[in-house]
Amino acid sequence: MIQYCSVIRLFLLSLFLFLLQQVHAQHQPSEHPRIYITDARKAEFQASLETADWKRDFIQRKKDRLEVYLDYVEKQPDWLLSRLQMYWDTKHTDVYLMGGDYDHAEGEATVPTVRFSGTRDWATDYRTAPLEELIPYSDDPRGIYMQHKETKEWTWVHPSESGHAIERINEQIISIAQDAALLYWLTGESKYAELAEPVFFQYIDGMDQRNPPHVMDESSQANISGLATFEVIHEGIVIPLTLTYDFLYDYFVEQGRDLEPSQRVFQKWGDQIIEKGIPDNNWNFFQARFLTYIAMALEDDHEYSNGKGKQYYLKMTFDESTPRQVALKESILIYDQKTGIWPESPSYSVHVTGTLLEILTVLDNSSQTNEFDNFPLVEKAALAAFQYLFPTGFTVGFGDSGHMTMPPENFEMLIANYRKHAKRDREEAITPLLQDLVDKGHYERKGDGLFELFFYVDQLAEASAEAEKFTLITPSFYAPNVSMFVQRLGTGANAMMVSTVGSFGNHSQANGISMELFANGYVWAPDMGRGSSYWHPDFLEYYSKFPAHNTVAVDGKSTYSSMRSFHPYTLEASFPKPEVFPLFDQASFVQVSFVEPKTQSNQQRLTALALSPSGQGYALDIFRSAKIKDEEQMHDYFYHSLGQSLTFFDNQEQLIALEETTELNSDQEQLKAYDYFSRKKKSVVDGDLTALFTLEGEGLSTQIMKAWIKGQPGQAIYSVSAPKSNALSKGTAPREMLGQELPTMILRRQEEAWDKPFVLLFNPYINGESKVVQQVQFDEFEEGEQKIIVDLEDGYQDVWRVGISLNSEIDGEDYYQKGLLSLHRKNMANQQMEFLLGADIYRMKFDQWEFLSLGKAVTFTIQAEEGGFMLQNEQAMVLKVPMELMSGNQEIIITDQGNTIRRKGRPISDTGQIEFRLERPFQKLLIPGL
Repeated sequence: MIQYCSVIRLFLLSLFLFLLQQVHAQHQPSEHPRIYITDARKAEFQASLETADWKRDFIQRKKDRLEVYLDYVEKQPDWLLSRLQMYWDTKHTDVYLMGGDYDHAEGEATVPTVRFSGTRDWATDYRTAPLEELIPYSDDPRGIYMQHKETKEWTWVHPSESGHAIERINEQIISIAQDAALLYWLTGESKYAELAEPVFFQYIDGMDQRNPPHVMDESSQANISGLATFEVIHEGIVIPLTLTYDFLYDYFVEQGRDLEPSQRVFQKWGDQIIEKGIPDNNWNFFQARFLTYIAMALEDDHEYSNGKGKQYYLKMTFDESTPRQVALKESILIYDQKTGIWPESPSYSVHVTGTLLEILTVLDNSSQTNEFDNFPLVEKAALAAFQYLFPTGFTVGFGDSGHMTMPPENFEMLIANYRKHAKRDREEAITPLLQDLVDKGHYERKGDGLFELFFYVDQLAEASAEAEKFTLITPSFYAPNVSMFVQRLGTGANAMMVSTVGSFGNHSQANGISMELFANGYVWAPDMGRGSSYWHPDFLEYYSKFPAHNTVAVDGKSTYSSMRSFHPYTLEASFPKPEVFPLFDQASFVQVSFVEPKTQSNQQRLTALALSPSGQGYALDIFRSAKIKDEEQMHDYFYHSLGQSLTFFDNQEQLIALEETTELNSDQEQLKAYDYFSRKKKSVVDGDLTALFTLEGEGLSTQIMKAWIKGQPGQAIYSVSAPKSNALSKGTAPREMLGQELPTMILRRQEEAWDKPFVLLFNPYINGESKVVQQVQFDEFEEGEQKIIVDLEDGYQDVWRVGISLNSEIDGEDYYQKGLLSLHRKNMANQQMEFLLGADIYRMKFDQWEFLSLGKAVTFTIQAEEGGFMLQNEQAMVLKVPMELMSGNQEIIITDQGNTIRRKGRPISDTGQIEFRLERPFQKLLIPGL
């Protein structure tokens, strides 16, 4: 019996010890570091430093940088932490905001607390001192000691006037701690940990006892504030804080540090990010990025009494939406699933995609499963951004954007993922895209942050000849969710492009139907980009308004909401159709329409490009604008250009004298944006005229943009200087134009401009070389249809006939057209047709040629080639060919889906034609000729 009891006691003791061991095991924290790397991969990483020069150089730069601060701290231990922006003396617990500005702070903690940012507006007249010049332990009621940018005087500045200085200083100091934490993990040298530890805990303890900010007014600020900044999407300090914690975790444990305050702060930060925000735009992604780092730093949910650990914050990031943050699995659906375009201006769009790639890369590192497979759209989105590009490889600049290169980090992350998961074919397809950025000098693989150090591949692989080639840029592209249509024509130095945009999506501006025009290697008609900040007067009054764009304003009052705009245009017609490669590549056009809401005006714009036989090109712009109600009205056509000068000439090529004017200002009940123009000069010219924009620069041949302008009785012309374009960059303008005012032309009508639209032909050329266009003649028909005759220098003539819609009718002695548009080029030496473009045509007839639609209006092209004419048709049609042209041959040869079909026509003896019925679109059709 005693022996039996002993066995029972032994069994129970063993069971107790086993359960205790299990409970202890469950509460053992996971290993650290783990956000970017683990100890298990440390040897592999160290080996990579020996073979990847850029990685080794990166580490050496970090060491060299930290030596400066190690020296400071050795002489004065609190040198670095004393420069943190804290409530050192006051120890305030509660911060109060008035709208987007810091107002005051109250309450007292037991330790110094973290100072809140000064203002939501980053624009400031003051310069932040470098760390060496900061006042240690500064907590002065007068504010922050800063230097005025203009006067260079040092003065005390209220936080609300300091921009983002407070948060930037703290981010800089915590980033130093982050780098030191990395080097401690890598080298084991305690000096690095000793540099980072006091700084980290000074900040953490201060944030632990500081509450989220209170908003005193009824503004939306209450819904978006972070713990350290005015917007939860700007809480960038979260990343170096979590990385410092991650790399120094074992060191902190060895030193007996209490880690609960750090974990509380991360949870508090995560909760603030989840609770605040704007749920229907890019904020979801930017917030999700910070939440991912917080989740990766924390332990599993069961480690915390509130259950808020790794799994909880990942769930709130990816799966569960809240009133102010939409989960990523839902946010991804906001992308246009067909085009891959995110509904914001380009710079924000590519940033959203890069943010999603970073989130998935970090998560993939932890899960060791291919997280990219859960978001297959991410590759499509990364590649879709190529459709934003001008021929020089810089993005268009509509909305709150600028001309920038493709973000190389997006391709770096795709490549790293494909290599990690052995998707060799995808890696080989993407690598040339990144290599092209390197080859063009747009990108150097040197590493700027810890992320690339751990996630970019050491060396780029050589792509095999069999690697998949992407079709990334098409002759035309339409993104309806941002109201953008791009048309491209020509190659090399002759490449031209027009980007036509409306106002749709986030970070858009009030620009009506605006355009950017690229030619001769530069963006001649640039957008303006954004102003000093979204709260600065120059943005609110000028950069986001109609007069800052290449568009038409009505009554000087056209406007609507910017930033978030719901005023797209309607795409009416185009050639070629979006993302189609036609055989005909000599011309393109797009026509869009829009109702300007402020003045209730109909607007319509047609922009076209055409190449001369030499390969050089020109652009045609027809802008119609009229108030819906028949009443007094005024229409201003704006064209902002590169160049240092603007001159006007009449149709006799005589210089037009301009006089200074006091017009174009808000005193005349026009938009405040007109006040931003300077050196305003004016003349009134009834007849046709030309405008010359001249661009000169060191090492550049003088370039000219010549605008041929259709005259109109009483039309006023203005030459003004417009504020600099913040969109231009070194890839879209010569350095002489960066930061400089732009010569701007304004055409003003004191009547409707619908039946008598603005018609301009833009002729770019290099002075002393071919001008492409020799002469332009403007004509019009009774209902407002336009005829533009363009004589080219190389002996050819283009005739454009442009209606208002596909129901427009143009009836002349030798020509009939019912439809939208035609472009007819002929060789003036032999009077033979070189090509014909017909767009949305019901019927066209000339020189015994005839084209008829069969139901739907037809778009077609026909061009001369050896042995006859080549035709492509987008819809069913009837083709009637001059009988004499075919010399008795009554067959056409159709190529379609690899098959060759001979089709006999029907002779019509009384008209001298041969008729062919084309019952559907065909890939290629050859009409044998003389």
